[in-house]
Amino acid sequence: MARRGRVLSPGGPGGATPERLQAALRRRRLLARLALGWEAVWPRAWPVLGAIGACLVVALLDLPQQLPPVLHILLLLLAAGAVGWLGWRGFRGVRLPGPAEAERRLERQSGLRHRPIAALTDRPTDDDPAALALWQAHRQRAAVQIRGLRVGVPRPGLPARDPRAVRAAIALSVLAALVVAGAEAPERLLRAVTPAFAGPAPVPALKLEAWVTPPGYTGAAPIFLDPAGGAATVPAGSKLQVSVSGGHGGAPELLMDAQATPFRALDGSSFAAEAVLEHGGRLTVRRGGGELARWALAVQADAPPRVAFAEPPGRAARGLGTRLPWRAEDDWGLAALRAELRLKARPDAPPLVVELPLPGANPKQAKGTASPDLSAHPWAGLEVVATLLAKDGAGQQGASEAAGLTLPERSFNHAVAKRLIAVRKELSLEPERRAPARRELEEIARAPEAFEHDTATYLALRSARSRLILDRRPEAVEEVQAILWEVALALEEGRDGRTLRALQQAREALRQAMEQAEQQQQPAQQESDPEKREQQDAHRAELEKRIQELRDAIRQHLEALAEKLQRENAEAIPFDPQSRLMDQREMDRKTRRMQEAAREGRMEDAKKELAELEEMLKALEEGRAQRAESPERQQQRQRGQQQMGVVQDMVKRQSEMLDRSHQRAEGNERERAARERQQRLQQQFRWPPDSQRQQQGQQGQPGQQAQDPQAQADRDQDGRRQRALRRALGELMQQFGDLTGEVPDGLGKADQAMRDAQEQLGQGGDARDAQQRALRALQEGGRQMAQSMQRQFGMSQDGDEDGDPQDMAGENQPGGNGQDQAQNQGEGRDPLGRRSRDVNGNADNGSDTRVPEEAELLRTRRLQEELRRRGGERERPAEELDYIDRLLKRF
Repeated sequence: MARRGRVLSPGGPGGATPERLQAALRRRRLLARLALGWEAVWPRAWPVLGAIGACLVVALLDLPQQLPPVLHILLLLLAAGAVGWLGWRGFRGVRLPGPAEAERRLERQSGLRHRPIAALTDRPTDDDPAALALWQAHRQRAAVQIRGLRVGVPRPGLPARDPRAVRAAIALSVLAALVVAGAEAPERLLRAVTPAFAGPAPVPALKLEAWVTPPGYTGAAPIFLDPAGGAATVPAGSKLQVSVSGGHGGAPELLMDAQATPFRALDGSSFAAEAVLEHGGRLTVRRGGGELARWALAVQADAPPRVAFAEPPGRAARGLGTRLPWRAEDDWGLAALRAELRLKARPDAPPLVVELPLPGANPKQAKGTASPDLSAHPWAGLEVVATLLAKDGAGQQGASEAAGLTLPERSFNHAVAKRLIAVRKELSLEPERRAPARRELEEIARAPEAFEHDTATYLALRSARSRLILDRRPEAVEEVQAILWEVALALEEGRDGRTLRALQQAREALRQAMEQAEQQQQPAQQESDPEKREQQDAHRAELEKRIQELRDAIRQHLEALAEKLQRENAEAIPFDPQSRLMDQREMDRKTRRMQEAAREGRMEDAKKELAELEEMLKALEEGRAQRAESPERQQQRQRGQQQMGVVQDMVKRQSEMLDRSHQRAEGNERERAARERQQRLQQQFRWPPDSQRQQQGQQGQPGQQAQDPQAQADRDQDGRRQRALRRALGELMQQFGDLTGEVPDGLGKADQAMRDAQEQLGQGGDARDAQQRALRALQEGGRQMAQSMQRQFGMSQDGDEDGDPQDMAGENQPGGNGQDQAQNQGEGRDPLGRRSRDVNGNADNGSDTRVPEEAELLRTRRLQEELRRRGGERERPAEELDYIDRLLKRF
């Protein structure tokens, strides 16, 4: 682009001299000539440059090397001819602009008329003073006119000749080809102008790559070998891969301990070889009689895993579980762990295999305690020999030393049940002796009064006896043992146990029928199809049948419960037949509503009625279990509820301390930002003066020091609270350990995090990270406490039997402790404190909010847990944390 012309001052007084005016005019004239030349040359030059750019793209992509020599030469000639012809065609007849054309451009771009530039070079024809004076005035007027001479921007008009912007596409193509060629760009350009007849094609440089891939089970990264040689240690079973490209000399060879393995050809100049490394040695790559590389590889053998009992196995402290403490390790990671139990009296019998879960994926070191319930196995109550077996990723197996123990067994009070279990044990010890077992079963069957003349029990005994006589298969003994176990359980549990199982089966069948009916429901426009209507009618009939079966099962179960209460003569808890009738009426009412909803196709209403009915049955079972529970167990349950409530209170207090730490840190950040902003303003405006600024800084220091003691006092107070909270946690851990015999790992992690937070607060540091870890560990410890209480006392956080242990997540619900929450939810409230079912069998018609479905209850609890988890992550934005707090306070 030409720069604009400078303003020319007129001659005469206060103006430029004629010489300076002529010099400035010459410069403007030269710039104008250059602009006119560019406008004339550039439209003619761009076709030539475009052709050269296309040739560069072809050369940088190394396309000419793919052609035969003759075609390569023709391509060069064609490219040279095209460039020459375009240059001749474009520049023929072109001429450079002269001074007159430059002056006309200056006058045209400056908007001047009557050619004032020519007036500066003209001369008068005579020496008349009047004419000279007039001529001088004319020159001054012309100089005033040309004071704003401008060259203007060159406008070659190329868009009119290239409306599709082919020039931009060529430029981008050249740039992309340069990126593709990279460092080989000069070499490719040279090859493009030197055809193959000029000499042999250059041989690519030799490139050797070698790497070792360890077995997948190790999880180790590939090991790359130095092409110059060296030594390396790799795991056994690793896969060696070597690739050679370029150079000359034919296919290379891979030598391992004097054994040569030829490379396979990938193309004309690339080769590859693979080998599995089972033992160490020298590895050499040879080609054409020469040595390309040599390595000394040492193979690390995979040692078998080591496993042992951490403590002698035995019966669990509570319950019927078998306690199997173990520890195991492996150099690359454990793949599986199991325990094999062999009957001591019959070592040749097939072992009982118990799979033990491993923490994480392929741990190198692990330990734990498994407590499987084997009380239903035929070997229960007999001596066994236990052995732990660990397996690694390579399939190697390690075994522990054998340890003897007696499998826990369930105690039976019913006389016939005891005899059946004894027969079951004898068959386990001596399965070939069927005659004594058969005679014992016949003797039991001849006295039906011992099992209340129950027909099902009699038929089961006769079936077991017949199998022992007629079925000579070895598996028949196991089938007879399974029958004897079921009969013993039925006798021990009584009629109410059998009816309870029948009730559960009826509920499950009804639930499946509802799901099928819901899936078969069609939109209103398809109801006219006769086949669809028949299918819907069939599903509705099946649904009504299942509902009737459920009503019968409920009635039979209630009758069995009433008989059991009358038979037990509960003096402290008298039998109330009116209460039973009230429950039965409510259940009949709900089954009728369910049947009507199913008949009308209202599956959602039917599912709601079923959920409410299940809640009533659950409340009935809970009340029966609590009445049958011993005072000592009730006291232990209450202590567990109180301890879980204490954990919830600790979570709340730790969360409050974390909030105060965040507020204190945010206040410090705002104060520091304000000071920095004030300093920037002072530096920008340099006010007040330096002396006053130093004086103000000295005056501001006492105020700042006055704030430090207050902040330190707040930190000291939080430190004392943290110390007190940690002391309370230690007492809770001791009490819970005395109650259950185990202390959750989460509480131990919370104690460590609290100690770190206490130290940080004492040193004046940032304790937010430690406090956040303590909060999460407390929540995890609460969940572990709930799981332990459920295993040992059959309760969850809410105090319900068979509850979900995941509900114990450090919830801070209104009520203060877990006992109050259990009482609230036991009265028919959902996790949000709303009434969700009938209370004591009476319909709560005044309640306007109901959450009847179990899935909705579980989803609500999970939402609460997720909100509390996110609320504990204080690094989230303040707006999100405020929103979460509002949600938690509302519900």
